[in-house]
Amino acid sequence: MLGDGDYQEMAASVPPSLKAITLTHVRYQRGDHLGLFLAWVSLVPVFISLGGFVSHFLFRRELQGLCFAAGLLVSQALNELIKHSVAQSRPAYCEFLEACDSHGWPSSHSQYTFFFATYLSLLSLRRSRARRVIAALPWPLAFLTMLSRVYLGYHTVAQVFAGAALGLVLGAIWYWIVNTMFVDYFPMIEESAIGRWLYIKDTSHIPDVLKFEYDNARAARKKVATD
Repeated sequence: MLGDGDYQEMAASVPPSLKAITLTHVRYQRGDHLGLFLAWVSLVPVFISLGGFVSHFLFRRELQGLCFAAGLLVSQALNELIKHSVAQSRPAYCEFLEACDSHGWPSSHSQYTFFFATYLSLLSLRRSRARRVIAALPWPLAFLTMLSRVYLGYHTVAQVFAGAALGLVLGAIWYWIVNTMFVDYFPMIEESAIGRWLYIKDTSHIPDVLKFEYDNARAARKKVATD
C-alpha cells in the first residue's frame, strides 16, 4: 500500500490537469488583513461585469452602455492576444499562487479597470461638468487594483503599469470611436426591429438622464392618478 509520501511524490511528478480562471482565482496570506482587502479589490472587474453591465442590460439597455461593455470585451481580447504574443512570465511567487500557467504582461486586471475608469470619466464629463465626482470615482479603485496585483504576487510593477497604460489608451480610443462614429447609427439601431423588440434605447442626446427620467416618472404617475 502506498503511503502519504508516495502520493505526494506521484503528485509532484504529474503535470496538474486543473486550471484556474485567473480573473477570479485570488489567493492571499492567511492572517494578512491588507491582503484580504486587496484580494477583494482585485475582483472589481468581476463585480463591474456581472453586477454592472449584466444588470444594465436587464434594466436599462442603453446603447452607450452596451458599447461601453463591448469595448471592455475588445480590450480583454487584445490583452489575451498580447499576453500570448509576448509570453512574459509572472513573478516567481506565482508557483505558490498556482498562476504560472498564464502569462503576466500586460496585467488584464489593470487594463480592465483603467479602460473602465477612462471611458466612464470621459462619458461623465461629456454630459455635465458638474459630474466631476462621478468621473473621479473609478480612479481610486483602478489604482488599488494595480496595487493588489503586485502586493498579492500575481504581477510585477512593470506588468501592471503596462496594463494600466494600455487600458487608458484603449479606453480613450474606444470612447472616441463610439462617440464620433458609432453614435450616428444609434437612432437606426434604436428604431430597428431588434432594437424595438429588446427595448434598446439611446439617451446620449439627453443632458441629464436622471432628471429626465425622474420628471417623466412623476408625470406618468400623476397622469395615472387623474385618469
